[in-house]
Amino acid sequence: MPMRQEGRGNIALLIDADNASAAHFDAVMTVLAELGTVNIRRAYGNWNKATLKTWAALSVAQAIEPQQQFDLTKGKNATDMKMTIDAMDLLSSGRVDGFGLMSSDSDFTPLVTRLRQDGIPVYGFGNANAPEGFRRACTRFIDVAALRPVEVPVAKPAAAPKKKAPAKSSAAAKPAPAAAPPAATPAPAGTGAAVDPEVVRLLIDAYDEAKRDERGFVALGPVGQRVGNRSSFDVRNYGFKRLSDLVAAIPNFTTEVREGGQTWIKRIR
Repeated sequence: MPMRQEGRGNIALLIDADNASAAHFDAVMTVLAELGTVNIRRAYGNWNKATLKTWAALSVAQAIEPQQQFDLTKGKNATDMKMTIDAMDLLSSGRVDGFGLMSSDSDFTPLVTRLRQDGIPVYGFGNANAPEGFRRACTRFIDVAALRPVEVPVAKPAAAPKKKAPAKSSAAAKPAPAAAPPAATPAPAGTGAAVDPEVVRLLIDAYDEAKRDERGFVALGPVGQRVGNRSSFDVRNYGFKRLSDLVAAIPNFTTEVREGGQTWIKRIR
C-alpha cells in the first residue's frame, strides 16, 4: 500500500445529523484539512424531523449529500447502520485516504477500529461526554465544544406584507438611513474587487488552526488547504493570480518569502 501524505488525501466526512450540531461544521472542515480535501460530505438522518432544519439549510450551502434514513422502529433509527455500510463501501473502493465522523455515539467504535486496521486515519468530532472507548479508538478525537461555532442560516417563511402607513407631509418625512454594508478589505489599485470579509475570516480561522513557528509564522500552503475545505472562492475573482498575492494585500497579515520560494504568513491583527 503506498504511503499516504498528510494534507493531500481524499477525505470522507460522515455526519450523524441526529447526533451532531451544524454549528460546528466549518470548524470541523478546518481541522480535517490536516488530512486532505474533504471531497465526500454526507449527512445521515430522518429529514422529516424539525430538528434537522439547520442541517438541511447547510447541506445546500456546503454541498453536503443528505442521506435519508427513516426511523424504522420507535425510539431507534437506522442511521448508524447506513453510515457504517457507506464507510465500508468507501474503504473498499480504495479512493479514500481518511475519514471524519461527526458523532458521539459509541456504536461507531467497531467501525473506527476496522478503518484504522487498514491504516486509515479517523478523526472523531463529538461531545465531551462521548464514551471513552470511542474517543480512544479514533486517531484523534476533538471535543466540538472547544471549536468555534458559527451561525447556520435557517430558511424562514416569507413575512406577510405590511400595510402602508398614511403618507406624511413632505416636510416631516425623512428617508431612513441605509444600513452600512459589512466592511471589506480594499484591493490595491488596479487589482480588481475588494476582498470579501468572509474570505478574510476564513483566512484568519485557518491561520489560527495551523502550526506556527517560533516567530508566529505559518506556511501558506496549509492555510490555503484549510480555506479550500470551507470555501470554493477563487483569488482571480479579486484580481489576484495567487493566494500569496491576495494575503499580502490584506492588512491583517504580513508575509515573507523564505528559501525555496515558499510563502509564510503571520497575523498581525
